[in-house]
Amino acid sequence: QAQVVESGGGLVQPGGSLRLSCAASGFAFSNYVMNWYRQAPGKERELVAGITSADGSTNYADSVKGRFTISRDNAKKTVYLQMNSLKPEDTAVYYCNARHRLWSVEYWGQGTQVTVSS
Repeated sequence: QAQVVESGGGLVQPGGSLRLSCAASGFAFSNYVMNWYRQAPGKERELVAGITSADGSTNYADSVKGRFTISRDNAKKTVYLQMNSLKPEDTAVYYCNARHRLWSVEYWGQGTQVTVSS
């Protein structure tokens, strides 16, 4: 059964850091673009960061550039999101998404809550 499972969320003070992990299983991880999305209360889900499998190219939302870093370990079938200098506006449920690089196949995780508050 194909799935992705997020971990690493929690409560952190403004200016702090968290690292999210997303463990994949049941599909050929190296054929999938991996993405992190987030959804804050009352807002639409938005793409935070993505990373390809072929050359590890990355893209980021303007709001997180310079603060967040996405990476992947194909051997461990895991993607990470290192979040630094966190702000209250980063508070959201963060979702891991796997999207096949050629076909219309994708998987979503259940999400992990990140709360930035003093």
